[in-house]
Order: sequence, then structure tokens, then C-alpha cells
Amino acid sequence: MTLVINPPETSSAPVSEPIARDAREFGAYARTGGWAFGLKVARSVRPGGQGADETPKVSAKEFAELAGCSPERVMRYYKAWDRAADDGLVPHFEALTPGQEVELPDADVWLSYYVSRSGATSERGTAIAEAAQAEGIRPTKALEVAENPTALRAAILADPATARAARQALLDRVREDPGLQSELARDVVRTDELKKAVAGESRAADRIGYVRQIAESGQIKTPAGQTVDAPADLRQEAERHLSLIDELGEGEDAGEWAAEAYDTMKSLVVEVVETDPGLRVQERRTKFYSSLQKATKVFEELTFDDADAGEFYEDDMVQRLEELQRAVAVCIESLRGARGNHPEG
Repeated sequence: MTLVINPPETSSAPVSEPIARDAREFGAYARTGGWAFGLKVARSVRPGGQGADETPKVSAKEFAELAGCSPERVMRYYKAWDRAADDGLVPHFEALTPGQEVELPDADVWLSYYVSRSGATSERGTAIAEAAQAEGIRPTKALEVAENPTALRAAILADPATARAARQALLDRVREDPGLQSELARDVVRTDELKKAVAGESRAADRIGYVRQIAESGQIKTPAGQTVDAPADLRQEAERHLSLIDELGEGEDAGEWAAEAYDTMKSLVVEVVETDPGLRVQERRTKFYSSLQKATKVFEELTFDDADAGEFYEDDMVQRLEELQRAVAVCIESLRGARGNHPEG
């Protein structure tokens, strides 16, 4: 069986002039976009400074009335043509006469000159347009979004991808906007869910920082606060955990990985201390001195220089101090006894 495909039928009947005119105008617009209408304005609307007696052209207001639209819309096309003429893409108004045809730029170029909203001429609109051009998108798109915050909010609420883009944009802006920094900080502390999330992320960041410090510096801090060189195998383990964390995707939660790495490194640090006799002794000495300094500082704050002790005296105060005195005496005797057993200490 042979499949026969008939060619599309073509009409040999003559086409009416209205249809032919529509087709020609459609083709012109498809090739040139807004330039086709910009030309109609440029060759029909008289430029500023020219009076009605100097040119057959009409004012923007008259042209708008004939077109059935607003003068503001006409002027947007007028200004777009004016900017393009300054760049040498099209003839200036004075060089055009009503009905004149000229070669027009490509349709895509029109969007670089035409802005569909009057807000684009403001300082705010100019900044938005410049930012859009820097991002490689049409200014009209960015201006449309900026003038419809409700639509932007709806897109963020409904679409995760839009929400992520908005989050990244806020982060980029907040680095250079102290006012926005303060506003976001207030929003965070006033929202329990955000406050908890920030606390969790901060904790994870601290734990990752602990592991990264070991991997990059090659040193560890013992529970008592000593800083010593990390054994090679411990440093390698820190690097291994760090590489796993660094390989996580942007959307993956690093909290569990950070907790596991942190707990592992803490355990290994304790093991290093316990398996090294000299380090273990030094650790106990450091811990004792730290506790002694804290106790001394607290006791030194118990002064009676500026008040009469009788005003707040209680029997249990003396009792607690006597118990403390006996505990200190026992501690001193223990240390002296230990020193007698280890003359070299």
C-alpha cells in the first residue's frame, strides 16, 4: 500500500485588498516589531520646538486622538525613536516626512529602546532597567515585575524556583544595604520558626568551622583549652568529613553531617589526650588551674568593704564558708602529699 501525501491546496483566486494589506502589515511588523509603529509616530508627529506652521506633522496629542489612544503611549514610541536616532540606527524626526518609508532595524533591537511604562523614566525605573540589562534580560520584564509586587508575591508563594531566585537576590542586595540588613534581622528574631532555623544553621556552621580548623591548621584544642598539633590520622579524618560536607548540594541539609563530623572529632581529640601520658598530665594540670582561677575570682568578689555585714548576715553563710575552708585545706594537703610522692614534680 502506497501512502500519498497531497500538497497543500493553493488558491488561485484573487485576494482582496484589505486581506493583502493586512498580510503586508503583519509581515512588516513580524520583521521589525515596534519599529513599524515607531516610524508611524516619527514621520507623523512634529518634534519639539516646531510649530504647526513649520511642518505638516501633528502634535502627539492630535495623533493620539486620531489613533484612539493616550498621548503618553504615543510619546513612549516617540522617545524610543529619539534614543535610537541619537545612536544612529534610524533617521531623526526632522529628516522624515509623513508617509515616508525607511529601512528599519531588527525587531529584537526595539526592546533596547522602548519602555512600556512611564516609571522607567524615573530614577527608580532607570536603576531597574540598568540592573535588568546587567542580568541579560529585557528592561520591560523587570519593570513589569517591579510595578506589580502582588504578582511577585504570588509567584514566590507558589513556585519554589521563584522563591529561591528571590532569596538569592535579597542576599545579593543585603550585603550593600544596611537598612535591609536591620529589617531582615528584626523579621528573623520576631519569627520563632526563622529564629530556630537560624540557631540551627549557626550551630551547624560552628561545628563545620571546628572541623575545618583542624583540617586546615593541623592543630586541635583539648577539652581543657590546650592547643597542640593534631596527629596525622586525626587530621586526615577531619579532611575526610570536610570533603563530604563540601560536596553537599545547595538544597541539602548539612546539619546532620556537621553533627556527625563534630562528635567524631571531639571523641578523637579526647582519645588523643587519654593515650598520651604526658599530654594527659598536662591536661589535668591545665584544667585544675582553670578551675582554681574561676574559684579565686568568684571568692574575691565576696567583699564587705562597702556595706555592714550585719545587715545581711545569716548563719548558713558562715557555715558554707567554714565548709569551703575545710575543702580548701583538704585540697592543699592532697597537693602537698602528691608533691612528696613525686619530688621531681
